[in-house]
This record gives sequence, structure tokens and C-alpha cells, in this order.
Amino acid sequence: MDMGIPLNTDSTLKGQLVFAAERASELLCDKIITDRTVIDVMAFSALSNSMSGNESFHLNSALGHLIDDYDYLFYVSPVGVKMEDNGVRETDLRYRDNINKKILEILDWRDVKYTTIQGTTEERVKLVKSVIFS
Repeated sequence: MDMGIPLNTDSTLKGQLVFAAERASELLCDKIITDRTVIDVMAFSALSNSMSGNESFHLNSALGHLIDDYDYLFYVSPVGVKMEDNGVRETDLRYRDNINKKILEILDWRDVKYTTIQGTTEERVKLVKSVIFS
């Protein structure tokens, strides 16, 4: 946002390419934990009102090849999570639901193995640790 990149429904191909490059560059690190993946970029691209279907398709086709580079994927369920206005995030619950559905579609489309986490912070941390250290 500080860089002038349109976000959420207004995201553009150039903006999503910046986010894609950031996510892809993280995959060059040996050990990294991140709260965002190329899957997020794919979902936001797919639901952008400012990108053409062709732009979204080609970007997402390329990014799909990077998904297997993650050692572990955790899907954070929005169930029971209150929508908060942080001045950046879109606060439309329908949009959040659509992003969530798109993320699940992408995971299903790529037949990705992932772990769903939800609950309290302590419960989430315990589950993540159990998956990583098992």
C-alpha cells in the first residue's frame, strides 16, 4: 500500500507481480516461515476487478508451479475469526469468504497436502509444532 500498489479488488497485474516476486523470493531461502504464499497471490489475482481473466490465468498458471516448493502448508480457517479493519485489509465479509473459497479451490486444484489450523493461538501453535516435529 505504501508503494502505491492497488490492493484487494483493485489489484493489478503489476501489483500482483510485485507480490508474486516477493513470495517467490522467499522460496529461495533454506528455512523460512511466512504467513503468505503464492497461493494468496493466486486467490487475490483471480478475484481482482482490475485484472483481465487472461492476466490472472497466466499469472496463476506460472505461480502454480511453485506451490510444491513449500515444505509445509497450513490453511488458516477464518471460521470464528472476527473481521478487523486494519486500514489495509478489505472488510467486506463476502469478499473474505470468496478469497477463502478461492484458496480452497486452488489447494484442491493442485491436490496440495495441507493442514487446517484454527482455534486459539495456543491451539494453533501446538498443532503447527506437532506437524513440523512429527
